[in-house]
Amino acid sequence: TLDLTCRRTPCFAKFSEIEKMVNMEAEINEVRPLLLSVYIYFIGKKCEILQDMNRHLEAILKEKRDLRKRLIKHRCQESLPIEATFHKCIVELLTEAVTFIEKLESHLQSVRSIPQIPHMMNEMDTTLSKTQVLMIELEELTEQILKWEELQKEAYSK
Repeated sequence: TLDLTCRRTPCFAKFSEIEKMVNMEAEINEVRPLLLSVYIYFIGKKCEILQDMNRHLEAILKEKRDLRKRLIKHRCQESLPIEATFHKCIVELLTEAVTFIEKLESHLQSVRSIPQIPHMMNEMDTTLSKTQVLMIELEELTEQILKWEELQKEAYSK
């Protein structure tokens, strides 16, 4: 009966709230180590992934540096031995490579001009408008010349 009466009276209402808060803090304190261990586990996994990515990027950079060094090096009088049976294939391959590079240059120029297309279209529109205005003026001038010619013929015939 004491438990029932204490819950109903406002005097013990604060005690029940404090008791709930203490219980919640105890639950949090119980769950906190578990959450911390899960957090540490996932942070460890993320760290491993980042280290793997870092190693991969370092390897790529090293390969890139090595490749640059090899490309910068002069290859004068150094050649790979190629069997005579493949000489014809190498010549054909080189001609195709030259053709590819020439086409690549023209394609790259086309791709570079793509951002300029809207500006060029606007210029073409304004040029077309100016041409139409000039055509109208030319037609009017032609009509005036024809009228003047007729007036001159009439004046000459009189």
